[in-house]
Amino acid sequence: MASISGARPAPPNLLRTLHLPLLDSYILHEFLGPFVVAFLLFFLFWGFNIFFLSAKFILTQNAPLFLVFRYVLFRVPQSIPMAFPFAALFATLLGVGRLMADNEVNAIRTSGTSLWRLSLTPILFGFATFLFAWSMNEFVATRAVDLSTRTFYQIMYRTSALPVEPQFFRKDPSTNTVFYVTRVLADGKTMEGVQIFKPGRNGYWNETIQAKTAHIEGPTLVLNGVILSFYNPQGYLTSQVDRAQATAGLPLAENAAEFMSSENNDAWTMNSQQLRERIKALRAQGEGGETLGDLELNLADKLALPFAALVAVLLALPLAIIFGKKGRLMGMALSVIAFFAYYMLLEAGAALGSTGRISPYLAAWLPNIIFGGVGLALLWYEEH
Repeated sequence: MASISGARPAPPNLLRTLHLPLLDSYILHEFLGPFVVAFLLFFLFWGFNIFFLSAKFILTQNAPLFLVFRYVLFRVPQSIPMAFPFAALFATLLGVGRLMADNEVNAIRTSGTSLWRLSLTPILFGFATFLFAWSMNEFVATRAVDLSTRTFYQIMYRTSALPVEPQFFRKDPSTNTVFYVTRVLADGKTMEGVQIFKPGRNGYWNETIQAKTAHIEGPTLVLNGVILSFYNPQGYLTSQVDRAQATAGLPLAENAAEFMSSENNDAWTMNSQQLRERIKALRAQGEGGETLGDLELNLADKLALPFAALVAVLLALPLAIIFGKKGRLMGMALSVIAFFAYYMLLEAGAALGSTGRISPYLAAWLPNIIFGGVGLALLWYEEH
């Protein structure tokens, strides 16, 4: 171990206070810097990507800067399931790659330490990252994405205040029609300030419906004091019609309790328990097809995507040992290549899973199974 203490400074006091063995502290010290850098860069990239994808809609609405900032800021946690695995992959390739480049891995193994013991700290680091990523995705990202969605609607529809409670949005996955309810009266049945937004083919709204009050009869929303607004393909208002009453079908023919039980039908705003209840309700209604497949895929992703942080470490460890002597640029390049390969396999699995060609749960876990298996096989090969 002399080569370790001589080649690099000892781990900082924060790691030493954890009372970890010197080997584990030293390896963990190599991980932390690259992990934080990759994590922040991924968040920054995601934020800019969200802004530019939405720029056409946001800028044409002359949205205030603080609303745009709030929309992007609350949307960033949506990247948590991919940010943590990428950061773990990047940290492992650069951290272990640096040890390999300086021949410190060879020195450690020559002293009698097995590759499996050397891998223990990175693997535990990956497991801890998985648990933290799952918790953040389950309890933080859902709330943040919901607030971001509400801010986006505030920009698009020029609502006067950010709806938090008791207002709620719902979205019909089969038609992309959006429902907004300002508040529900004390009777639990009558809704006030109801707005319905029906999309056109070109991304703009084709029709909007505003109603003073509404109530639900079976699978139908009955609207009172209605203003119908119609728009041309460019999104400009062309005509308005007043009606005493109108009706609209609820998302997936829900009943009143189902319609008002969830703030948003977007799977990103629901935790695992809410998704399970939603899937159970759809099955009870006899619904299936792509809508149910997408929800099942999202439920599986709630665990599979954070677990990719551990899979990333399992894959990156042998790659860093094999290619570590080629320098940091090789580690960065391998990070990008491995990440995009994982993402492409993830998208392919999602396409197969949502259409029912394979189980949505298998589709979500397929990249982890393949990449994790390859990583374990390479580790076994390097050890023997």
